[in-house]
Amino acid sequence: MPLLKRLLLQFITLMQRYPGVLAVLAFSSGIASYILVERKESLAQFIAILLLVSWLWLLMDNWLRERIERHFGLALSPNLMRFALQLVHQESLFFALPFFLAVTTWDHGQAVFTLLIMICALLSLIDPLYYKKLAPRRTLFVVFHAFSLFVVLLVILPILLNLTTSQSLEAALYVAVLLSIPSLSTLMPNGHWWRFPLLVLLLSGLGAGLWQLRSYVPPAALRLTGITLSQEVDYQQRKPGKSIGTLDVNQLRQGLFSWTAVKAPRGLNEKIFHVWLLNGKEVDRITLDIKGGSEQGYRAWTHKMNFPPNPTGRWQVKVVTESEQLIGLTRFTVTAAASKPELESSSEPELNEQATYP
Repeated sequence: MPLLKRLLLQFITLMQRYPGVLAVLAFSSGIASYILVERKESLAQFIAILLLVSWLWLLMDNWLRERIERHFGLALSPNLMRFALQLVHQESLFFALPFFLAVTTWDHGQAVFTLLIMICALLSLIDPLYYKKLAPRRTLFVVFHAFSLFVVLLVILPILLNLTTSQSLEAALYVAVLLSIPSLSTLMPNGHWWRFPLLVLLLSGLGAGLWQLRSYVPPAALRLTGITLSQEVDYQQRKPGKSIGTLDVNQLRQGLFSWTAVKAPRGLNEKIFHVWLLNGKEVDRITLDIKGGSEQGYRAWTHKMNFPPNPTGRWQVKVVTESEQLIGLTRFTVTAAASKPELESSSEPELNEQATYP
């Protein structure tokens, strides 16, 4: 017991003296976990469990303080517990950061979400900002705390429970709201009676707001490794033809393939959609219902034949999940037809086709 007590005191002293050490270790463990998840190693699950335990420890901080003092004779002050909360924030944000850096679509609103993670990680690392600017502002601190928990749950839930992207997003919102309430109540001694209901209302509002903005939350468990627009596909090699960025109306009427490759280290068992947009307005949504597992990832394509009467303009093809989270996108432009007689259109209806291969 004396040895354990001494080691605990040494660890606390080291973290207070070198606050950046834990951030470096957390970021390194995040990179290691990302690589291990890619290789389907169970060690990544172990790291995720440790991270989840640290949040549960905060939830039980009062009970644990009493047990530690009774068995080890070590009295932990409230200031020390606040320091422990800072360490958990650092650990969570820096651990999750590599996952989001790898999957973010940087020319989309997702970049704002990932940049926000980076800003919060820096705030947790710099003591003057964390203790003097952030912590005294209770409302802001509650939002910061809930956001940190939400971010790390988005990463560890697919690793631990093999949930789909949509399930992980919903569960992360609920759990972040529920677990943030009791862990933060200890930071408000002698507060007015309305503080706790205000916290509940604030966290609920935050969860509802994040759900409305879910398309801007990168799917940590999925990564787009390729997306190509082409007018042909090599069915034997399962590869797209020449990539197209600009085409005219006559070329477009011949049909267009959207070829997609998605990496899902923990397996993929959810619906994925190709959403076609013209000048920002959705004109078609084609479902790719992919199931199974593959070391090389999942490859699928859709063959779109039906287009609006006037298809000229800027097009986008988005790859999204059931919860509207963006996996990736590509863009192309359709110009007016050249001065050639238009081909006689077929009297039979044109249908979209889709093919999927693991």
